[in-house]
Amino acid sequence: MLGFLRKPKKRICVIGLDGVPYSLLRVLAADGTMPAMAELCAQGHLQPMKVTLPEISAVSWTSFMTGAGPGTHGIFGFIDLKPGSKETRFPSFRDVQVPTLWDRLGQKSKKSVVINQPSTYPARPIQGVLVSGFVALDLRKAVFPARLLPDLKRLNYETDIDTQRAREDHDYLIQSLHSTLEGQRSLVDLLWDREEWDYFQVVTTGTDRVQHYLWNAIADTTHPYHTVVRQYYRAVDRFIAEIVERYRQKAGREQGLTGLFLLSDHGFTAIKREFNLNAWLRQEGYQRLEQATEPTLQNLSPDSRAFALDPSRIYFNRKDRFRDGCVETAEVGNLTEEMSSQLLALRNEGEPVVREVFRCADIYSGPCVPHGPDLIVLTYSGYDTKGNLVKNDLFTETDLQGMHTWDDAFFWAGESVDGDLMITDLATRFERFLS
Repeated sequence: MLGFLRKPKKRICVIGLDGVPYSLLRVLAADGTMPAMAELCAQGHLQPMKVTLPEISAVSWTSFMTGAGPGTHGIFGFIDLKPGSKETRFPSFRDVQVPTLWDRLGQKSKKSVVINQPSTYPARPIQGVLVSGFVALDLRKAVFPARLLPDLKRLNYETDIDTQRAREDHDYLIQSLHSTLEGQRSLVDLLWDREEWDYFQVVTTGTDRVQHYLWNAIADTTHPYHTVVRQYYRAVDRFIAEIVERYRQKAGREQGLTGLFLLSDHGFTAIKREFNLNAWLRQEGYQRLEQATEPTLQNLSPDSRAFALDPSRIYFNRKDRFRDGCVETAEVGNLTEEMSSQLLALRNEGEPVVREVFRCADIYSGPCVPHGPDLIVLTYSGYDTKGNLVKNDLFTETDLQGMHTWDDAFFWAGESVDGDLMITDLATRFERFLS
């Protein structure tokens, strides 16, 4: 008799669509391209969401999975500086300084299944299953527990497409988008009932890829790839529909869709030009490269006062941070004001380029703040900021069609969220739901 009185087990299912903007999702749901998403919008609440800066997946997904910003979790970009030097390194999952959502759930004896989560390579133990997403260089190191590796090989599972090839070969891009999505579908099918879980998450990164390389094809009906790009979004929508139906059956009538959530890690928009931040620093006299040397951060002239890292981070060459630094601590305030003013005044063909310049201390908090940049440059839509040291022109063409945006990510839930929503808010919300 007591078994009939026991409350149904609460479960959460999260679907991540990498880079899909709120504004685009509304269009695709309304015009019939994504009918399952349209049905969810009618049943629940779709809203825009801001992400942490810079607005790139390495930072955003880490902020999502920890519920903290870069000043706390310690990831500031796809590349970062070795402490005390201008040598760069590629931070990995080992460099995340705080526990993830799944770590905290595991401490409460909750089990998680996490598929294709970016910025979790190499995979580390969690209470459950973790399959790393990009940048996962070796499938053998992308899986926990290791017993899953034969299953992944049998399914021909791939964590990502060959992005360099896809950049030039759009036929390959479309084919690979579908094959990687099919691999995720097969893995969900395998793990959904085989593993006992409280939290289940799958992230599709193909949406980010198609938007980088074929953004213009989404709306342009005359574009040669318009139809196949729309077909890919329909395939993603069918994937969503399948998971939603599985979740309905798993969660039961009483819970309904209250534990289902969808989100993206940043927005997207069309690119007008790349804005080369190091070229701007040189033009304004803040940076000088040594003559007849390879253009690297190590070969900056000793009197260079600043340098930039992708995508939008400015570091002052501070004496209290770098062995060869030339900027005194007392100069930082004036340098910040001067540089911010000049960036905000910058125009390209009469239109403003920089929307806002943030000081690290104003947008980050936590023990990792001293390791972050001094300034973050947020541009207007269309200007994709780059830290390339080789290019000398401020504005250059690119073969990419789409770029990330800060405040047009999306979040869908069965219940609305009051006020502005940040990606760092979600982990606590999910933990509370399962408590």
